[in-house]
Amino acid sequence: MEIHSDTSPNLAGSMYRSTRVAAREIMIPLFLYGIDRYTVRHLKQSLIRALNPLNGHCVLKIQEAGLPARYLTCWYKGGLEGNESEDSSGFRWIRYGVQLTAMDPWYYGDDFHVAEWKFGQGSSFLKPAKSLFPLSISQGLVSRNDFPVTNPGDTDAWPVWEVTGPVRRFRFTCGERSFGIDGRAQDAVPGGTTLKIDTRPGHKTLMDDKGKNYWPLLNRSPSLWPLPSGRSEIGIELVPGSANATLRMTIAPRYETY
Repeated sequence: MEIHSDTSPNLAGSMYRSTRVAAREIMIPLFLYGIDRYTVRHLKQSLIRALNPLNGHCVLKIQEAGLPARYLTCWYKGGLEGNESEDSSGFRWIRYGVQLTAMDPWYYGDDFHVAEWKFGQGSSFLKPAKSLFPLSISQGLVSRNDFPVTNPGDTDAWPVWEVTGPVRRFRFTCGERSFGIDGRAQDAVPGGTTLKIDTRPGHKTLMDDKGKNYWPLLNRSPSLWPLPSGRSEIGIELVPGSANATLRMTIAPRYETY
């Protein structure tokens, strides 16, 4: 954690200002052993090649017996320089202290938690058949502020939305924050098209399966909000078009530890 504070020349101590979650620094002790000198050298070269940050990031998996696995995306920082002292290496073995940095400090699990809603386009109140009864009424416009959702993680999770058209307009709300698209004269999401809204930091994209960018179509002052930890209620306002529409929300829960 990074703690930010302000100091005053006339008062003792400091005044708390804010807290920021910093990148996570990790040190892992490793012991390599081979049946001969060639084997241990091959292990060492393979490890160095795998951890080289020029080849990309690495994934650290941590799991205890009976508990689900947790994952960290890490970048190698140091520790493989090679200490050839008597206590750190031998003819068939070598000991390292690998230093990694997780730019995203949160642990992730295997499972993705998904909520899915299907909305009908409605049907005619008066049927062409001779008999009026039985009446058949289906839901068209969906406008609720109390859809229950659960985030099992320890902190906020950023949803990935998938809206399958036809949808005339939609708006998603969490607390005071919301975003949406008003199709006005035409459908916001045409039939046979799936719009993917990725709210994750570093992504922040609105693109359908045909490659169209929907970002310029967002309503004024949009906020691609995260889902709070625990149980919460979100608002969904969605107007289906001339056929059934589907809405799917996927989150990757984030954890403080494994």
